Amino acid sequence: MIKNYIKIAWRNLLKSKGFSALNITGLAVGMAVALLIGLWVFNEYSYDRFLPNADRLYQVKLNLTSQQAGTFTQNALALPLADALKRDYPEFEFVAEANWNGTRSLIAGDKKLYIDGSAVGSDFLRMFQYPFISGNAKDALKDPLSIVLTASTARALFNDADPIGKVIKIDNLNNVKVTGVLKDLPANSSLQFNYLLPFSYNEHTPYWEKDARSNWGNKSYKIYAMLKPGFTYEQVAPKIKSIVYDHAEEMRIAKPEVIMQPIKDWHLYSEYENGVPKGGFIDYVRIFSIIGILVLLIACINFMNLSTARSEKRAREVGVRKAMGSLKQDLVFQFLTESVLVAILSFFLAIIVVQLALPAFNQLTGKSISVPYGNLLFWLIMASYVLLTGLLAGSRPAFYLSSFNAVKVLKGAMVVGKAAALPRKVLVVVQFACSIALIISTAIIYQQIQYAKNRPIGYNTNRLVMSDMSDDLNKSYEALKNEILQTGMVNNVAMASSPVTNVYQHTTVFDWPKKSSGEEPLNIATVRISHNYFNTVGMQILQGHDFLQKWQQDTGKVLINEAAVQRMGLKNPVGQKIKWNQGPKDGVEIIGVVKNALMDSPFTPVEATIFSHGSMGNVAMYDLKANADMQQSIKKIGQIFDKYNPAYPFDYRFADETYAQKFNLEMLIGKLAGVFATLAIFISCLGLFGLAAYIAEQRTKEIGIRKVLGASIAQVWLLLSTDFVLLVLISCVLASPVAYYFLHGWLIKYQYRITIGPGVFVATAGAAMLITVLTISFQSIKAALANPVKSLRNE
Repeated sequence: MIKNYIKIAWRNLLKSKGFSALNITGLAVGMAVALLIGLWVFNEYSYDRFLPNADRLYQVKLNLTSQQAGTFTQNALALPLADALKRDYPEFEFVAEANWNGTRSLIAGDKKLYIDGSAVGSDFLRMFQYPFISGNAKDALKDPLSIVLTASTARALFNDADPIGKVIKIDNLNNVKVTGVLKDLPANSSLQFNYLLPFSYNEHTPYWEKDARSNWGNKSYKIYAMLKPGFTYEQVAPKIKSIVYDHAEEMRIAKPEVIMQPIKDWHLYSEYENGVPKGGFIDYVRIFSIIGILVLLIACINFMNLSTARSEKRAREVGVRKAMGSLKQDLVFQFLTESVLVAILSFFLAIIVVQLALPAFNQLTGKSISVPYGNLLFWLIMASYVLLTGLLAGSRPAFYLSSFNAVKVLKGAMVVGKAAALPRKVLVVVQFACSIALIISTAIIYQQIQYAKNRPIGYNTNRLVMSDMSDDLNKSYEALKNEILQTGMVNNVAMASSPVTNVYQHTTVFDWPKKSSGEEPLNIATVRISHNYFNTVGMQILQGHDFLQKWQQDTGKVLINEAAVQRMGLKNPVGQKIKWNQGPKDGVEIIGVVKNALMDSPFTPVEATIFSHGSMGNVAMYDLKANADMQQSIKKIGQIFDKYNPAYPFDYRFADETYAQKFNLEMLIGKLAGVFATLAIFISCLGLFGLAAYIAEQRTKEIGIRKVLGASIAQVWLLLSTDFVLLVLISCVLASPVAYYFLHGWLIKYQYRITIGPGVFVATAGAAMLITVLTISFQSIKAALANPVKSLRNE
């Protein structure tokens, strides 16, 4: 019986090739979009879950509460907290401290790399069980002068030679011995590094803070923890909550609470609100999951509409089958078999589309997603996916067609009236409402990105170049600067503790003029700069003056930006004093006010910032002259850096490109939304084209009579187009408030955001109407141009 159903289904597909092609193409595109999004969503959910014991791994965090800002959650912690967790809480199997990832120079013979890595506690690799190629997790980081490399780093330094026991020079300071090699970390690992040093290595460098192990106020480190089997976070949470509050009396004003975040949430739940995970990348995963479902739904609606619209073609078949004894459930099964067959054909076409689209999709998203053809679970899921899609797409046609009365259809009394057309119209409205909502979303995302891009930055990124500083460069800064200026290729040179496009450090201002009694200290951004910094980056000094040539003359002086002036409520800031934990006890004098500059997120207000004068920097900045050849300039400057910085390869980045990266996530979301909105409209238009063709065919004789009675081509075109245009107009009306509701909720998270106006809804409605008219005009005009004599003669 099933073989017979499949044979009949195949014959019906071949009989109506055009109709079948529209159905299969529309469903294939919808399935391809859903599959592509499904692979992406699976990749995002797979982060860190490949690690053994992932269910017991956590990152320790700290909640701090203030009257002005509410509860703020941070990852930066003090080392005594790690020691307390190890010593006092037997529920933990391992606890490991870690530095923030930093870039260091690694030299082995004539090979030198400048790459990211971290210093971690000795138990780190016993917690995070990344697979070893050589060495073992227990002993690899025991020696303070040891190093663990990833496979690609080992190859870059030693080619194919065995790296174990080889010596590497770090930062041109210390020699360390390779004690382990890890397989390269997978792309879906939240922690990414090229090498690991023991945390105790810090004791062999001049940067080690001697009091860090006992200083609860030095919150500069990350802490990871692994619970013992049988213990849960719910059991541990109340015990560790007050550790910092109990030990750090000076922090009690901020009501510190220790919390932990499980590893499975690191990637998706990066944002906290009032001390609890609020969202993060999970918001976009949910958005695109919904988009995938909507596009598939649109494709299924196409199938339903085209199948039910052609019901008269199958009515006599149903009548004959019922007269021969077929039950309703038999007919339902037959028609569902046909829809599943269409879904199977569509799936194979969808796989081809996905395979062709993956390279571009991976380039757009920065992923390495592939179809797991060799995974049995994937095929089981796909079989279920195809079956459910086929059943969903074929459900209405199956039950609708099987409900025909055998006597009526065999007598020719079967009339498809308004009642039969109403569900089809409802589905068209739903279909286009989904597509229009996607178009509106794409437009709003684009507007938000452009709004932030057009925001005044407060400095000049054009031809501004940034290079990382090292100890050698700091020692020879004046000579380096002079040689760069002597090339005649740059206007200015300066250095700072942070690049102009970011702020690395924050400090506490605990006293300022007009501070009210009981007012909490301010957490404020701080940048240590050299002379000529503001001229180099193009920031404007509004009041007062710049620092002097020699930093020793400015140890008790600072400049602040407009946001800091406003935050502290200063009316005449120049000449006034403030006290902060990086300056002398009697305070520092404000000698100038700098115009606000957007050094952090382009979607948030400018942060209150203090600029101090110093002799050490993390980043050198130089602005190339307008007439200087950029390639030659970089080459010449690179030679100067190599002269004073032999241990490090020359590294540079352009400020405009670095700033543009701040929009990467929003640009990705906007591009993906645009692509999927276009595909949704394409699928909807396929269905509309098919319906228009069917209705034109159904009304051929009516059109012939109207033309004989004098109807013009325009009148016939209007007759066939009006219903569809009205349905799309209703879709616009329904889609607009729904889109507004969700987009308003999305925009709320941006402090610097657009206001959604009526223009985008009007423009989208106009575009949707134009697309609709263009889609159905071919069939309408074709019907209007047909010779009425032929159509009436056939009667």
